[in-house]
Amino acid sequence: MANVTIRDLRKSYGDTQVIHGLDIDILDGEFVVLVGPSGCGKSTLLRMIAGLEGITGGTIAIGDKVVNNLAPARRDIAMVFQNYALYPHKTVRANMAFSLRMKRMDKAEIKERVDRAAAILGLTDYLDRYPRALSGGQRQRVAMGRAIVRDPQVFLFDEPLSNLDAKLRVQMRAEIRELHQRLATTTVYVTHDQIEAMTMADKIVVLQGGRIEQIGSPLELYDKPANAFVASFIGSPSMNLIPAIGTGDGARIGDAVLAVPGVAANRSVTLGMRPEDLTLSDAGLPATVSVVEPTGSETHIVARLGDRDVTAVTRDRPSVRPGETIHLAPVPGRVHLFDAESGARL
Repeated sequence: MANVTIRDLRKSYGDTQVIHGLDIDILDGEFVVLVGPSGCGKSTLLRMIAGLEGITGGTIAIGDKVVNNLAPARRDIAMVFQNYALYPHKTVRANMAFSLRMKRMDKAEIKERVDRAAAILGLTDYLDRYPRALSGGQRQRVAMGRAIVRDPQVFLFDEPLSNLDAKLRVQMRAEIRELHQRLATTTVYVTHDQIEAMTMADKIVVLQGGRIEQIGSPLELYDKPANAFVASFIGSPSMNLIPAIGTGDGARIGDAVLAVPGVAANRSVTLGMRPEDLTLSDAGLPATVSVVEPTGSETHIVARLGDRDVTAVTRDRPSVRPGETIHLAPVPGRVHLFDAESGARL
């Protein structure tokens, strides 16, 4: 196990810079998730750590060794890919043992490592099967087992669950997290799914356009997003972002004024309200119901507030229908303020 230290990391393709001077500290044994929209640079960053992508500037250190010029095989990392990358003509045992055999490791040691990893992942009964005889979740476990047997300093996961169905993704999230707790190996995990990030990470790095928007624990990002981008990206349903004008003692949305402290008169701001922090109240802002989505444990209400759609989530089962007018009020003290121009948190 080891720290991963990234300093002023940059990547360009010709004149196009895609990674802009990143600084990240990943602690020994930490589970760090890189998250962001498609094209934000998260997979490129992971491949740079792995040595599969060259760097234009800056340094990457694993432990106390700068690995900029080391080949992937010499970085003591193991990577799990989105598409499993299993050999179809080899058994599960042979797939898991392949990298160890390439190192000419003793056969008894190989067997011990493979058997141990198979026991951890529940694959003992499948060691003599071929990948075609396995489910998607089982194939992903084999890919993870192939990484585990190498006993690396760092695990790298590149969107490993994106090919699985929704129910299996939930199951595999828990299994990967449990595996990390058992092995305590430093892990860097890439996903575009912020639910995966929230449920799995010790620390989240939010990327946008090859730059870091915020680094913090899942709840830090959820409760105190650094800007409107992070606020809208972290959380499902996403935070409602509503333009408003300060009045000195509140914020005006259309013809209504919300009592929001700290907004200077005539200042353009964006109000952020989590769906679960919007309640049905006669004293709230009028909105026209567009969609009602009962999920069983919660009810999601999408309503038109001025010229914006907003989402409210309640654990009650209100008898509202599309076309009706309801009144929505934010929970006091739970309104987030962002600068309208820069998006920065106020």
